[in-house]
Amino acid sequence: RLSPLMAMTETPLSPEQVKLQVDRLRGQIRALGAINPNAVAEYEETQQRHTFLSTQADDLHQAGKSLRAVVAELDGVMRKRFTETFRAVAEEFKRYFSLLFSGGTARLILTDPDDPQMTGIDIVAQPPGKRMQSLALLSGGERALTATALLFAILTVNPTPFCVLDEVDAALDEANVERFRQALAVLGERTQFIVITHNRGTMESARALYGVSMGEDGASRVISLKLEEAQAHSGR
Repeated sequence: RLSPLMAMTETPLSPEQVKLQVDRLRGQIRALGAINPNAVAEYEETQQRHTFLSTQADDLHQAGKSLRAVVAELDGVMRKRFTETFRAVAEEFKRYFSLLFSGGTARLILTDPDDPQMTGIDIVAQPPGKRMQSLALLSGGERALTATALLFAILTVNPTPFCVLDEVDAALDEANVERFRQALAVLGERTQFIVITHNRGTMESARALYGVSMGEDGASRVISLKLEEAQAHSGR
């Protein structure tokens, strides 16, 4: 009867060849190291871990895909809302500029119309009797009035509960202050304005005045006056 080693060859092996092959096989077996009786359990555990992580990776991939779709949708919505709001503000800005300057025209211009999310906004204005020019070339009073027109345009498109104005009328003459008061009165129906001013004309359009006075002892005192009550009291 042939041994398994001899049956695997076409010609019978000599005893020396069989011994060499047996020694080689034994060396390979020793090189494998000790037998791990927990190998099957560890394999199953590793396979389960691999299956779990693969499922998690697929879920993350799907979640990332969904998030990218949401971001793309939001970008589209923001682009549309920005374009609509910009056009509305630009139209109101043009109207308020002509109102406050009693003539002239002004425009809002996008520096990069193809990328509304990263674009800047430039202001070009043409007060009555002057040429069209950038905001930086206007006088102090013209810049203040132009900025006020832009602020009023924004408040018209998107009113806020209240607005604080800090001496925006400081560089305005009497005629401009009167137009400023008229615009403020219209916007005051939807927005409460807190105006810091030293201008008497602006104060006359307020419903209540608050001031700080220093007494003889050097201490500051806050005084207040409601114009409607004062007028009613003076009429008695």
